[in-house]
Amino acid sequence: MTKIKVLVVDDSPTMRQLVANVLGSDPEIEVVGAAKSALQARELIKMLNPDVMTLDVEMPEMDGISFLEKVMRLRPMPVVMVSSMTARGTDTTIAALALGAVDCVVKPSVANPNSFDELPAKVKIASNVKRRAPLAQAVEQTPPDAGSYQSDGKMIFIGSSTGGVEALISILTAFPANCPPTLVTQHMPPVFTRNLAVRLDKMCAPEVMEATIGAALKPGTIYIAPGGELHLEVAGRTTFACALKTGDPVNGHCPSIDRLFSSAARSLGSRAVGVLLTGMGRDGAQGLLEIRQAGGRTMAQDEATSIVYGMPKAAVELGAVEVQYPITRIGHALIESTAVRT
Repeated sequence: MTKIKVLVVDDSPTMRQLVANVLGSDPEIEVVGAAKSALQARELIKMLNPDVMTLDVEMPEMDGISFLEKVMRLRPMPVVMVSSMTARGTDTTIAALALGAVDCVVKPSVANPNSFDELPAKVKIASNVKRRAPLAQAVEQTPPDAGSYQSDGKMIFIGSSTGGVEALISILTAFPANCPPTLVTQHMPPVFTRNLAVRLDKMCAPEVMEATIGAALKPGTIYIAPGGELHLEVAGRTTFACALKTGDPVNGHCPSIDRLFSSAARSLGSRAVGVLLTGMGRDGAQGLLEIRQAGGRTMAQDEATSIVYGMPKAAVELGAVEVQYPITRIGHALIESTAVRT
């Protein structure tokens, strides 16, 4: 069996050792090197040719983002970011995911001592990702002028996971300022979703905010499900609002895309438009089928542009998907599918 070769990059000797120990305990992974700086990491990449790199967000000399930018431009490779839960740490991690990092894992803390339990699995997923230059630089879209778009009353529901930050940037930057109310569940740890909303709000014509209990769904607003222990759903029959509900994880996730999509099918029926993006597993596939069965429109990201073609594939196999598009087409397709026909 060929092991996955991993390079660990962190300025803390303790953290380098901890990451190496956690990864080394998995029989399918071999830690081939460890670097304390970007300069050292650059030399080890040339020497060791690792399959995956874990990268600390905050480092001396050259920070993790600047180094990641160079790596993704000069030698694209799968990268898993290792982040603190500080405001700066989470903000920088979102920037890294936008640049093409595959995923992130939170450093252990008193509040979250077992956060590295998921690190080996995330490295394995990353090892199967196609090596490519980051999408985000090429796919920020030009939105249509708000005056040229009139909504037909539909609402948009988006689910995404691994690789989803890049995909969401591509889609949501294509939305006009008066886009339909849009609800998004992106699998992500708590706190990170708040920074994701802030970043997207700066990049997009509509307002982007983290969803709150009872927030009325308004045109020109995009609502991001907060990471943590609550599922985002849409509530109402004639007027609609965000609902954040307790419940066990669904398909291993909270918030769950299936919970969001199922609520859309119940509340909106044929007025729901659902799209399932890149991600591991099958969360969202059943819910997307329910939207289609209720008469709503359904789309999925195609295999060629998905970082991980897991969730879209599961939805296609269920018969939940009307049409698949490359990521650069989905934003405009959503707006076209919700526009008044003239």
